[in-house]
Amino acid sequence: MKVSLTPSFDLSDEHAAGSYETPVLVNRHTGEEYGPADILTAYPSWGPMTAANAVLRMAHAKELTGDEREFVDRFTA
Repeated sequence: MKVSLTPSFDLSDEHAAGSYETPVLVNRHTGEEYGPADILTAYPSWGPMTAANAVLRMAHAKELTGDEREFVDRFTA
């Protein structure tokens, strides 16, 4: 499954580091993959935070289906 969270980031289990149980956050431009505890600066104005917190922030701005919400919850739990 893949959920497009922003123009720059997807949440996906279709990448090498992802699995059915735990998706990864993927930067579309660089291909970098982040686990929930990884620290990143998704956007300069956000500052550094865990990937889980970045996903929560990204998901808050989107209208997600029930399946997409569960997928996000698996990453942020």
